[in-house]
Amino acid sequence: MLYTHENLLRTAMTFASIDIGTNTVLLLVARIDTTGAMTTLLHEQRIPRLGKGVDARNELADDAITRVITVLTEYREIIDSTAVDRVVVCGTSAVREAANRLQLVERVRREAGFELEVLSGDEEALWAFRGALTGILQGSRCTVIDVGGGSTEVSVGDRYSISERISMDIGSVRITERFFRHDPPTHAELEAAIEVIEDNLQHAARFSFSGSTLVGVAGTATTLAVLAQGLQTFDVRRVSNYRLTRERVEELFRQLRAIPSEKIRGLSSVMEGRHDIITAGTLIVREIMAHFRFEDMVVSERGLRYGLALREWERARDGA
Repeated sequence: MLYTHENLLRTAMTFASIDIGTNTVLLLVARIDTTGAMTTLLHEQRIPRLGKGVDARNELADDAITRVITVLTEYREIIDSTAVDRVVVCGTSAVREAANRLQLVERVRREAGFELEVLSGDEEALWAFRGALTGILQGSRCTVIDVGGGSTEVSVGDRYSISERISMDIGSVRITERFFRHDPPTHAELEAAIEVIEDNLQHAARFSFSGSTLVGVAGTATTLAVLAQGLQTFDVRRVSNYRLTRERVEELFRQLRAIPSEKIRGLSSVMEGRHDIITAGTLIVREIMAHFRFEDMVVSERGLRYGLALREWERARDGA
């Protein structure tokens, strides 16, 4: 679609986007100018693990919903103290799968004052891809992977169009809860997880990855960048556009699979809330890189919440 001078925004706008995932709840406040260029003003992360047990029970636990409401109430106060033009709040894998998701929607509206939109897997893949590309400088063609807690999205395209995208029911929380009964997981548990991951990756076998740069977004990818560099705290300047080789991902996986989660917790402050699921997340990344023959992966701290902000900017631009 071509955009004329008349339907372009005349001034920059500020957007708040909240991504309610299976493990995390993320807040972004960003300024987008009249050309679509985005500047991050604020970002926050909390780890209430909404999706705990959803894979087995198919519903959200009351205490998990309460934890998310607490986070959203805090985010509401942050947003209310900021000059924000538009707010978007979206739920992903755990929310769309839960039989009682309307309970969460209603409590979010009543207690936090937000309208919660439940994204389909296809929508999640699309906007994670668009968000990732707002921070990628090199390469015209990208394969974006978003390894979340409940699902993993794979999208292929460029800055103008997406040729392929898929959402698969493999995520770090889901794989951990379904297969890992020991800490650290046994060889048999890892093999069972690998079999399911590989079965899911077959759904993307028809994708054309040739000539594309692999880009990893979300917590698993950024955590691996932190661990690879031995960082004790998160540093966005060192994580953004960090290049992880397949060999280094393999080394990290072998390290993580061999030690209990409490020891993983001590590797870096970013492991808090991820220490018990990062082995599964790393396994998913490892299998994707091997299966689709990527030798390295560029890490982006951007992803779905950036894509949602961009979506709202485009809607405002088009008068929606």
